Amino acid sequence: MADMSAVLEDGRVRTGRDPGRRNTAVLVAFTAVTNLGDGVVKMALPLLAARAGGSPGQVTGVALAISLPWLLVALHAGVLVDRVDRRRLLWVVNVLRLAAMVPLLAAAASGRLSLGLLAAAGAAVGVADVVASTAASALVPAAVPPAGRDRANAWMAGAETVFSEFAGPFVGGLLIALGAGYALGATWAAYAAAALVLLLLVGRFRAGAGAGAGGGAYGVGGTDRGGAPASPATTVNGQIAEGLRYLWRHRLLRSLSLILTVLSGTWGAWLALIPLYATRDMGLTPGEYGALLSALGIGGLLGAVTVTRLGRLLGRRRVMLADLFGTAAMAAVPALTADARAVAAAAFLGGLGGTLWTVNSRTVIQRAVPDAMLGRFSSANRMFAWGAMPLGAGLVGLLAELAGPRAAFGFFAVASVLTVPFFLRAAARDADALR
Repeated sequence: MADMSAVLEDGRVRTGRDPGRRNTAVLVAFTAVTNLGDGVVKMALPLLAARAGGSPGQVTGVALAISLPWLLVALHAGVLVDRVDRRRLLWVVNVLRLAAMVPLLAAAASGRLSLGLLAAAGAAVGVADVVASTAASALVPAAVPPAGRDRANAWMAGAETVFSEFAGPFVGGLLIALGAGYALGATWAAYAAAALVLLLLVGRFRAGAGAGAGGGAYGVGGTDRGGAPASPATTVNGQIAEGLRYLWRHRLLRSLSLILTVLSGTWGAWLALIPLYATRDMGLTPGEYGALLSALGIGGLLGAVTVTRLGRLLGRRRVMLADLFGTAAMAAVPALTADARAVAAAAFLGGLGGTLWTVNSRTVIQRAVPDAMLGRFSSANRMFAWGAMPLGAGLVGLLAELAGPRAAFGFFAVASVLTVPFFLRAAARDADALR
C-alpha cells in the first residue's frame, strides 16, 4: 500500500497510496448521513400530510412527489453524471436539499404547513436523491479498486437501508412527536454534514478523465467490457439513447431491470400506504410507526453484514432469489393482518432481501458496464426500477380508495410472486454472470 506504484489485479497501474479504503469510508459515511435525512423526510412528509387532514389519495400524493422524479428526470440525471465531476455534483444536490428544507422550516415555525408545500419540498428532495444516488453509485469504480468493490457496495447498500428505513424513520418518529420543526431541522443538519464529508474524498471523478480515460484513482478505459469503442454521441438525447440501448441489448441486465421494476413498484406501494394503514388501521402512534419501519433497516443491516458470506455459501442466484420472496412477504402480511408484530417481521424480510439484491446487482452492473457509461446506464436502469415506485404509490392509493388497503397490499404481493419464475429462467440462461 505504501509502494509508489503497483499493478492492480485487472492489469491497470496506479500511483501513490491506495485511497480505496479511505474513499470507501467516505462514500459509506456520505450515504449514511444523506439517507438518514432522506429517511426522516420520507417518514415525516406523508405523516404531516395525514395530520393536515389529507385523504388517502392526498397522503399518497405527497409520497408520490418524493419518488416521482425517478420517472421524470432519471435519464437526464444520468447524462449529467457522465458529463461533470461527480463529487462536485454531489455537493450541488446537497445544496438543493438544504434549500428545500428552508421553506418547510419556516412554515413549521409559523404553523402553516400545507399539502402543496409538503409535496413541493418532497419533489425537490426527490430530484436531489435521483442525481445523488446515480452519482454516488457511479463514483465507486473510480474511487475503489476492484477487490474492494463488493465490500463498498455492501456497506453503501447497508447504509442506504439502515439509515433510510431504520434510523431515519425511527428518529423521525421521535422528532415528529416533539414537533415538525425538530424533524425538519435535524434533516437540514444531516444534509449539511454530508456536504462536509465529501471534502475527504480522494481522486478525480469526472467520467473519461484520469488513467485510461476512465477517471479517478481506479479509472477504466473508454471502451466497454467487450472491447467496443465508446460512442462519440455528444447530444443529451444521443447519450440518453446510448444508455437505454446498452441496457436493452444486455440480456441479463435487461431481465434484472424488469424484475426490479416490479419489486420497486411493490416497495413504492408499501411505503406510500403504510403511513395511513399504520395510523388508522393499526392504531400506531408516530413513535410506534417509526419503530415499525425500523424493522426494514434491521433487515437491511443484517443483509449488509452477511451478504458476502451468504454469497459464498449459497451463490449469487439464490441470494438474489431470496429478495423476491422477502418483498412478496412484506406486501402479503399487511394484506392478511393488522398485527404490528407480523407486519414488522415481514418488513424485516423485505429489508433483508432488498439489501441482498442491491449489493449483488450493483456488482454485476459494475462488472458489465464501462465507467464512462455508468451514469447513463444506472439512470436508465433506475428509471425503470425506481420510476416504478411512484407508479406503485399512485396505483396503491387508487386501489385503497376503491377496494381498501388490504386488497391493495394483496395486489402487489401477487405481482412480486410472479417475478420468481422469470428470475429463475434468466438466472439459468446466464448462470456464469451470476456467480
